[in-house]
Amino acid sequence: MGHLDHAAFGWLTPVLSYVMACVGAALGLRCTVRALAATGRSRRNWLVTAASAIGTGIWTMHFVAMLGFAVSGTDIRYDVPLTVLSLVVAMAVVCAGVFAVGYGRDRTRALLIGGLTTGLGVASMHYLGMAAVRLHGAVTYDPVRVGLSVLIAVVAATAALWAALNIRSPLAVTLASLVMGAAVTSMHYTAMFAVKVRVTPSGATLPGATAMQFIFPLAVGLGSYLFLTSAFVALSPTSGEREASASAQQPMDSPTGRQQARPV
Repeated sequence: MGHLDHAAFGWLTPVLSYVMACVGAALGLRCTVRALAATGRSRRNWLVTAASAIGTGIWTMHFVAMLGFAVSGTDIRYDVPLTVLSLVVAMAVVCAGVFAVGYGRDRTRALLIGGLTTGLGVASMHYLGMAAVRLHGAVTYDPVRVGLSVLIAVVAATAALWAALNIRSPLAVTLASLVMGAAVTSMHYTAMFAVKVRVTPSGATLPGATAMQFIFPLAVGLGSYLFLTSAFVALSPTSGEREASASAQQPMDSPTGRQQARPV
């Protein structure tokens, strides 16, 4: 049985993965708040941005944490198509959950369906990512811990969608994102502690790419997307600010306003 190390670089990867989960959650919540205050195409665009932020944050959290994953007695490689598929799954299921909440008329039903769908999707993303791992040996799982990780994923997803519906203030969004980041990270490490590896020593070359060849550059790119999108959302005026600006400009644009502006 190979010895598993979930933090080969010390606390760097767990802390960084938690930060990425929090950033994705905070950005997703802010975008969802904007979406619920908008209508038409604007609502759809905000919901798509929210889904991409949360999905990207979850995926980046997972694979940043995987940078610290090592097994004694074998190298580790990643199947590129399966890894990319796990990212697509993360985006798709989060998008389904966010749209269910954003357009659902029955909020309670939409919350339960969206939370279940998104939670199962997040768990699927994780185990697809694990299926992409290539090493010399066989990977097995403790079914009890697998079930617990799926339960955590569903509860975390439902809590995230509930927060999107009920939380508005920036401080509350920040606190909610910290809790959500902890929940998502807990789900990941619960699932990783379910892993057992029986190493079969071999001199054969493993297929796939190393973490530094593929995972690290992709994670850096997605992390940059999160931070740039966060800056855009922070600088973008809210619907209330746009309405206030329009109201302030309206008197000056009207004939009456122009007459009042003339000196007597």
